[in-house]
Amino acid sequence: MKIYLIGMPGSGKSTLGQLLAERFSLPFVDLDTVIEDQQQKAVSDIFREQGEDHFRLIESQLLLEWAGSEKSFVMATGGGAPCFHQGIDIINQSGMSIFLDVSIDVLLNRLHSKTDRPLLNSINAEEKDKKLKAIRTSRLICYRKAHLTVTDPTLAKLMEAIQLKK
Repeated sequence: MKIYLIGMPGSGKSTLGQLLAERFSLPFVDLDTVIEDQQQKAVSDIFREQGEDHFRLIESQLLLEWAGSEKSFVMATGGGAPCFHQGIDIINQSGMSIFLDVSIDVLLNRLHSKTDRPLLNSINAEEKDKKLKAIRTSRLICYRKAHLTVTDPTLAKLMEAIQLKK
């Protein structure tokens, strides 16, 4: 079983992914951590030094490798992973995708003091709000291709949605 959590930065993919993995006794995989381990540098450094396009190529290559493996896991994808290089198609063909749909207000609250988000660094609160709205709008068409959507996700809501899907 492969379960992919997709959604905006700050939507809870990593936090809920770890809990979901524990519940199903599956390994938890954070795609950004896999990238950092392989590249031996932080995602923010890859963005800064080599640009977003280079990062997206690495991200899509590793997503494809994990999707093609025989392993079962729960994966927290990066927020953009499903939206570049046919990521959502790869995800949907290899496992179950779950869109964690969280409001902009909640995202802003969660990301208020975060400095490790390359697309949101070095901007004030008003600019961050505009940027998050623009990113969300551009990615929604992709996110809505997920097998399941869970609004204001909690572990209980995720478990319920998965059980109903089975």
